[in-house]
Amino acid sequence: MSSILIKAATVVNEGTQQVLDIFIKDGRIVQIGTSLNIKADREINAEGKYLFPGSIDDQVHFREPGLTHKAEIFTESRAAVAGGITSFMEMPNTVPNTTTQELLADKYALAAKKSLANYSFYMGATNDNLEEVLRTNPADVCGIKIFMGSSTGNMLVDNSKTLESIFSSTPMLIATHCEDEATIKANLASFKERYGEAITPSMHPQIRSEEACYLSSSFAVDLARKFNTRLHILHISTAKETSLFSNALPLSEKRITAEACVHHLWFSDEDYPEKGNFIKWNPAVKTASDRDAILAAVLDGRIDVIATDHAPHTLEEKKQAYLQSPSGGPLVQHALPALLDMYHQGKITLEQIVEKTAHNPAICFRIADRGYIREGYFADLVLVDLNASTEVNSETILSKCGWSPFEGHRFRSAITHTIVSGHLAYENGIFNDSASGLRMTFNH
Repeated sequence: MSSILIKAATVVNEGTQQVLDIFIKDGRIVQIGTSLNIKADREINAEGKYLFPGSIDDQVHFREPGLTHKAEIFTESRAAVAGGITSFMEMPNTVPNTTTQELLADKYALAAKKSLANYSFYMGATNDNLEEVLRTNPADVCGIKIFMGSSTGNMLVDNSKTLESIFSSTPMLIATHCEDEATIKANLASFKERYGEAITPSMHPQIRSEEACYLSSSFAVDLARKFNTRLHILHISTAKETSLFSNALPLSEKRITAEACVHHLWFSDEDYPEKGNFIKWNPAVKTASDRDAILAAVLDGRIDVIATDHAPHTLEEKKQAYLQSPSGGPLVQHALPALLDMYHQGKITLEQIVEKTAHNPAICFRIADRGYIREGYFADLVLVDLNASTEVNSETILSKCGWSPFEGHRFRSAITHTIVSGHLAYENGIFNDSASGLRMTFNH
C-alpha cells in the first residue's frame, strides 16, 4: 500500500483546529506533526483546506442483495466516499432479510469485493429468531437491528415477549426504529376514510405522527432501563422524543443513546408542497419546531450521532401517488455538504460536525481504531474546501437511483479528497477502485 503525506491541513479533531502534516503508511496514520520531512509515494498540498476524520454513518440501506434495481453496495459506497463517509453500517431489510448468520456472512462477502468504504452490517431481529441473534459475534458486527414499527420491509417485531427476550439477553448494542404500528394504522385508516386515495405527502407527518414516535421510543427506553440494555434509537424526528435522552453522562458511559438524521435537521413540513414524496421518510419529516429541537438536542449532547438513513428508491417508485410511493431517499453523498452549509449558517461548528459524525459513532459502537485523527489509527480522512461549491444535479448524483432531495441546491463547500483505510479512494471527482474498504471491528 502506498504512503501519503498530507501537508499543512487545518486538522479538525477532538475539539480543536490545528495546521498539521499527516503521514500515512500501510493503511494507518504513522505520524502527525508540523513541517514533516518524510518521503512519501504521494504528497497532497492541503494548505487552506480542512481535514476531518472520515464520517461513520451508522444507518444506511444499500439494498443488496435482492433490491439492486434501487441501489447496490458498489454504487452507494462510491457515493458515500464522494460525500466524505469512509465507513457505513448497513441495515438488514434486504431480500432476503439478514436474519441468519449465514445470510449475514453473505453480505460481508459481497462488501469485501464491492465496497469502496469500510463496512459493517447489522443482524436483524424478528419475532422468532432469538437463537440466531444470540449467535452474533460482538467483535465483528456493529449491532442488532429491531424494527419497532414496520417501516419499509417485513421485519416488524411487535411481540412484547419477544422484545423483552431480546432486550434482556442481548449483550450487544440494539438499534431500533421506533414508531408505534397500531397508532400509524389507526391514523392511516382515518385519513383514508376522509380522503380516500387522495392522501398527499403533506399528510405523512400526521399519519406517522409524533404520538406514534413517542409511544414506541419511550417503550424502548423503558425496556432498556428495565434490563440495562445498550440501546441506540435511530432517526429521532420529534421535539417530544428529545426529552427521553440525557447529557448527564459522558457518551462512553451512556446505556441509552440517540441519532439524528440529516433530513430531519434540514427539511420541515413546509417543504412537502415542493418536494412531495422526495422527502417522504419513516419516521416523517415534521414541523420546523421539531427540526429546531432536534438540532438543539444534538448540540447539547442529548442526541449523540448524526447519520443519514440513506434509503434509495427508483425515481419511478417515488413518482407514484403518496399511498404507493415508498419511504426513503438517497443521502450519503450530500450529508456532510449539508452539515457544512449549516456551519456556514452559524448553526453548528466544524468541531461539532466532526464529533457527531466521526468521534461519537466510534465511541457509541466501540469501533476499533477509527473515528479520530490519531497516530496508530486507520487513515480514514476527508479533505474539505469550505469555499468551493458543490452543485447537485442529475449529472453529479452518484447513487444508482439518480435523484436526490437536494437536487437543484448548490452547497457552499466541497469534498476534494477521501482516504479510506490509507487508500486515496476519491480525488477531485475521480475514484480509485483499486482497493476495497475494510470490515470494521469492535472493542467488546
